[in-house]
Amino acid sequence: MQSLSHIQAVWLMIFSAFLWSTAGPASQFIVNSNGFEITFWRSFWAALGVVLMLWYDGRLKSFRTMLQQVPILFIVDGICWSVMFTAYMLALSITSVSNVLITLSIAPLLTSLVARVVLSMEINWVTWMSIVIAGAGIAWMYGQQLGGEGVLFGGMIALAVPIAGAIHWNILQYSKSIKGQAVDLMPAVALGAGLSVLATLPFALPFQSNPQEFAILGLLGVFQLAIPCWLAVVVCAKCLTPPEISLLALLEVVFGIAL
Repeated sequence: MQSLSHIQAVWLMIFSAFLWSTAGPASQFIVNSNGFEITFWRSFWAALGVVLMLWYDGRLKSFRTMLQQVPILFIVDGICWSVMFTAYMLALSITSVSNVLITLSIAPLLTSLVARVVLSMEINWVTWMSIVIAGAGIAWMYGQQLGGEGVLFGGMIALAVPIAGAIHWNILQYSKSIKGQAVDLMPAVALGAGLSVLATLPFALPFQSNPQEFAILGLLGVFQLAIPCWLAVVVCAKCLTPPEISLLALLEVVFGIAL
């Protein structure tokens, strides 16, 4: 996986988007837990999964290295992950799936704008057109359903996800040039999941999940968050630009509908 071609990285990113898309269908089986408890357990298992993968891969020392070399980058990226982990599930618990999906569709555009303005990255016209078409397509699919209870508040919370994502993917791109080599940002995923756990714990108590729901949330934390995040950050980001990653991540919407 360390020497993937561009097309191989694209397919692996598509697979990651598929894993991310399983949250919606799986959440249909969770009826006893509120949004905070769902977010808490999903983030808890994601943090544990990432730490175990870092340990298995011999990368736990990356925590110390990041804190020594780029502490601000590490903390900011961790906050971005925390926002993405937390805001997505909370938005779904407040407003409709269609409202959230329309909001998330601006992620590639925001990512590209940040890459162009901050990193001065050249983005070809094919990528720009793909971003516009993808966003317009999602807006068209769900536009008639837009509205309902909590649309404004839920939309504001959902908006935090593409904003945080745009910052994260560009931090990942920037990290490739620090001191002549890429900085391992995977520990920031564990930090973000940990921050999400701490932020939602007070509102998640008392826990209401039954054993079946607890198992589902455990699977979501590992297979819907930890593993695809690992693939996207550790493997795909070496071959793909931030706009490409963000655009391919939109396939989560398509896969979610199919599931």
